[in-house]
Amino acid sequence: MRLLKHIIVLLTFVFTIPSFAQDIELFQQFNGRYDYTAIGNTLNPFENNINQGFCFPLESSSATLNLSSSAIVTAAYLYWAGSGTGDTNITLNGMSIDAEDTYTVDFIEPFTETLTYFSCYANITDFIISEGNTTYELSDLDLTDVLTNVTGYCNNRTNFAGWSIYIIYEDDSLPLNQLNLYQGLEIINRTNQEKTIVIDNLNVIDNEGAKIGFLAWEGDNALNFGESLSINDNILSNPPLNLSDNAFNGTNSFTNSNTFYNCDLDVYNIQDNINIGDTNATLKMTTGDFDEFGVFRADLIIINNIVTVLNSQLPDATIALDSYIINCGDRTVEIDYTVSNTNSTDPLPANTPIAFYAEGVLIGQSQTQNEIPINASESGNITLTLPDDIADIFLLTLVVDDDGTGNGIITEINEINNIDDEIIELLIIPPIQTLPPEMACNEGFSSATFNLVTLIQSALVTEIEAVFYESLEDLEANTNEILNPEAYPSMGNPQTIYAKVDNPPCYDIYAFELSVENCPPYVPQGFSPNNDGTNDWFNIQGLYDIFENHELKIFNRYGTLIFEGDTDKKWYGIINRGLNNHGKIVPIGTYFYVLNLNDTNYENLVGWVYVNY
Repeated sequence: MRLLKHIIVLLTFVFTIPSFAQDIELFQQFNGRYDYTAIGNTLNPFENNINQGFCFPLESSSATLNLSSSAIVTAAYLYWAGSGTGDTNITLNGMSIDAEDTYTVDFIEPFTETLTYFSCYANITDFIISEGNTTYELSDLDLTDVLTNVTGYCNNRTNFAGWSIYIIYEDDSLPLNQLNLYQGLEIINRTNQEKTIVIDNLNVIDNEGAKIGFLAWEGDNALNFGESLSINDNILSNPPLNLSDNAFNGTNSFTNSNTFYNCDLDVYNIQDNINIGDTNATLKMTTGDFDEFGVFRADLIIINNIVTVLNSQLPDATIALDSYIINCGDRTVEIDYTVSNTNSTDPLPANTPIAFYAEGVLIGQSQTQNEIPINASESGNITLTLPDDIADIFLLTLVVDDDGTGNGIITEINEINNIDDEIIELLIIPPIQTLPPEMACNEGFSSATFNLVTLIQSALVTEIEAVFYESLEDLEANTNEILNPEAYPSMGNPQTIYAKVDNPPCYDIYAFELSVENCPPYVPQGFSPNNDGTNDWFNIQGLYDIFENHELKIFNRYGTLIFEGDTDKKWYGIINRGLNNHGKIVPIGTYFYVLNLNDTNYENLVGWVYVNY
């Protein structure tokens, strides 16, 4: 009989790496009225350490699932394991199944070859829901090549194969529980005689009915030398199947079988081994001791998965950023978000605080409005203003159950899933593009009429749609747009006009300068001051309210000054100079004018005008 044996307990985690060893970690958590059961079977015809007459496993084995009619299957996971680096394809009830992950561990003993052991995992939830309560047969787990070519497995009596299905189900008759499934692949043996595993993410509210389950491979009933399994330094036992000094001994607690050769599928009551408020538990496994002949002997233990079921009545707040709105040149962000209470066992109270951070700086706060039931959610909206010292590209972080100081006020199932964040880039005000200036003749009071639409389209040589503003502030605020840009009277000289042209996700800004100049006035050759309402005065077009400092002098044919005027004093044919005829209308005839525009760009204008009635 071989002096050394090993036990393998297997915990698997979902990864994309095809083959690796993995520390035992949380794989899935279920909160609600959940429990689990497990079925499976060995493929060893006997305990390999007692019966050395076989090397190869059985071609198939079966197990029966018999769930209550009130149980609703939520998840189902298939595990198969054995000697070697792994057979990643098996058959279950005639259906071919490929491994989603394969884990391996090595046993290295001095002066001998390295022996590798594997475990495979697959999610078969849909298959179990479809098949339901029936007998499941696993086949085509083929280890022939590895057991033939590597003689150490059979010589060392660590030739094994087996399988198990974990079924997590929901049932309204159950209490509110937290069910944690941990997976990985860890090993103890004669060279590594003790293994400590800390399982976290626990939340012990009530320890009544608390239990822990294990899936382990390669345990031998006959090799109970220094073997123990403890939680929080309390030795676990489940007599008569699992004695305190022989935990991994080829048993199945679900069927009370002790012929689960070189496999262990066991459950222990731990309500006296954990305390209310615990968030983790420490598991310890040992193997190795001297027999009655003074020979050191040990088992090989490989850990595959651990399951804990604890009473729990707590909410679990999460938050998600649904959408956000940002505008060009605006340092505000309008966000829509959702607070959820899924995977929980108690409603989330109203007024649960929410904090919003930009690069770790608190920029806003809110709170839930209503109590959020189990598996329900609530939507919210808030507008946040960014401080000037926050960069244009920043990390926005949403945290539910945060009072603004990084502290929560609600005890939750999971205290580390309250955050959502996203990188946000503000839409910066685009640089202003300057177009050529436009000049027009003064129409009075230093103003002229411009067609802004034609002006910008001509400058850009394209028929674009633009909105015009008299100030950049109005453009950025999207207020006070120019309502009649086709006939715009200028308001200053010069005056800058700003145009906004959509260019998603932002817009372009154009600026151009409007200027007004005094153009040469037009002097008519005659007028008729007869008070008929037509052409009653000497109307020099482009003069009045334009050349506002002009001086007009009128002379008769004898060279006598008879009238002096300016922008406020127009000539209606009335004499206002000289000793005679003052205030009288002039007779029909030709008169001469001298027009001093008082503009450095122009000389005096001299000419004649005919007065008729």
